Amino acid sequence: MATLDPNPVPRRDFLKTSTLGALGAAAAAHFPFVTTAHAAADDPIRVAIIGCGGRGTGAALNVLGAGTKVVYPETGYHTEDAGVGARAAAKNVEVVALADVFEDRLQRCRTQLERVGMPIPDDHCFLGFDAYEKVLAIPQVNYVILATPPHFRPAHTLAAIQAGKHVFLEKPAAVDPQGALVILEAGRLAKEKGLGIVAGTQRRHQGDYVETIKRLQDGAIGDIFEVRAYWNQGYIWSVEREPGWSDMEWQLRNWNYFTWLSGDHIVEQHLHNIDVCNWVMGTHPVKATSLGGRQARVESLYGNVYDHFATEFEYANGARMFSQCRQIQGCSNNVSEGATGTKGVSNCCNFIQVHGAEAWRFRGGFTNPYEQEHIDLINSIRAGEPLNEGQAVGESTLTAIMARMSAYTGKTLTWDDLIQSKLDLAPAKYELGPLPIAPVAIPGKTPLI
Repeated sequence: MATLDPNPVPRRDFLKTSTLGALGAAAAAHFPFVTTAHAAADDPIRVAIIGCGGRGTGAALNVLGAGTKVVYPETGYHTEDAGVGARAAAKNVEVVALADVFEDRLQRCRTQLERVGMPIPDDHCFLGFDAYEKVLAIPQVNYVILATPPHFRPAHTLAAIQAGKHVFLEKPAAVDPQGALVILEAGRLAKEKGLGIVAGTQRRHQGDYVETIKRLQDGAIGDIFEVRAYWNQGYIWSVEREPGWSDMEWQLRNWNYFTWLSGDHIVEQHLHNIDVCNWVMGTHPVKATSLGGRQARVESLYGNVYDHFATEFEYANGARMFSQCRQIQGCSNNVSEGATGTKGVSNCCNFIQVHGAEAWRFRGGFTNPYEQEHIDLINSIRAGEPLNEGQAVGESTLTAIMARMSAYTGKTLTWDDLIQSKLDLAPAKYELGPLPIAPVAIPGKTPLI
């Protein structure tokens, strides 16, 4: 197996150029093995997983389920079903390579895949910050799943597209404006090269959302002037630091709690709901005023992120999005979206109430959206019309970043402020050594960069 690269390419060097077109050229120079992947109806789908933690492992199992078109109940994928690998092989879908910084994560993912009949050979398992390059250099890989901490996704996505691979990237797509612009460039290049990009905003592949939002966009509740987004819940997982771990290792393993890695929970988690609202509106907001803070999760375990945000967004037509997200134990929970129009209201998921009329409810069956997103991407590839969600996930990611930056600085921000921002949260270098934690943002004092 590969070892950690002692001289990995710094993200700042990778993204040093100032124009989107030049970003593509920089990636092409760094990844000269450029090809374009096209698939016929029964051509093989050969998958590589970059980022083998819980979500990467789950996505690996999801794509195998997509390959077999097996639908499981909402309890999730049954990893004890040893026949899955054989059925996936029959559908010509196979996981063939793994990459991660940490061997224990890679081996846990590898073990799960072996249990379902999908063994990965030693020479297709790579470790280190440069492991993604080795995966992208494998000729038979044509479908890459990106499930690292969000910070790494812009560089990985652009590199994968330059290498001629179809991409499934988990959300969010980036943690800062510079990274989100790279995602938009990757989406443009993917379209040019005939490659697919689907994001882990799985509500866009969930039948009840798809049908409801189609009706909203067709005018079911008239002109929509307000949308609402909520993700209020208790604490999520955290990882205590162990003796011997460097600063970088602990932050990578506890990545939810460091803005440079996760983007804060308004970007990492609340993006789902924000994306639904942008989907309903068919565009992104042009302005955001956000409040936030850190009241309950103040221990060092929780890094430098906030535990609550509240944001008012404004769209170009004057419509508003009202957004809340919170990760504080013992409070009321709410994970939902809503829309109000001139003729009625909707929850954006499965309910529409037009004034004076009987409510419409979605009555369709359940399909697992975590598998459906892969089914949709694979089917589009084999149909010769690859899906491309690069712009959608890039704009929704920028929307969430705009809210976070507004809360951190205490300033109302516009979309143009965001596009012009030079904020780049990347560390000076990628190595398992010292890495000071940035201070918690203080509104009114934290500068806008």
